[in-house]
Amino acid sequence: MNINATLIGQLIAFVVFVWFCKSYVWPPLMAAIEERQKKIADGLAASDRAEKDLELAQAKVSEQLKEAKAQAAEIIEQAKKRGNQLVDEETQRGHAEREKIISQGYAEIEAERNRAKEELRKQVAALAIAGAQQILEREIDASAQSDIVEKLVAEL
Repeated sequence: MNINATLIGQLIAFVVFVWFCKSYVWPPLMAAIEERQKKIADGLAASDRAEKDLELAQAKVSEQLKEAKAQAAEIIEQAKKRGNQLVDEETQRGHAEREKIISQGYAEIEAERNRAKEELRKQVAALAIAGAQQILEREIDASAQSDIVEKLVAEL
């Protein structure tokens, strides 16, 4: 095998090229690769944190939803109780009002009956006087004999 000057020149050029790449090209490439790896690792860590935060948020939302449902059920139950209470109160008030109206009606009927009796007594007294006039064939003065008329009205 012949080692000639071309091969030695190529070897020297290759060694200079490797040294140049190692000194000037390789460090920026390695820094860029390491920076990229760091960004990827940070992104994955942030993704993991975000996933954990999402799970925590979903758990909180689920818990708050359960609490809200429980509160809503409690409010609905209280509203139903209050509604039933109002219905009962209004029913009792209605019964009391009905009884009041009935008692007023009875009182009015009784007063009207008493007025009718009094009117009938006056009419009977007038008829009795008229009958007595015809029997006696003379006129009886009602004002003069008011005590007789009063007795007659009291008896009727």
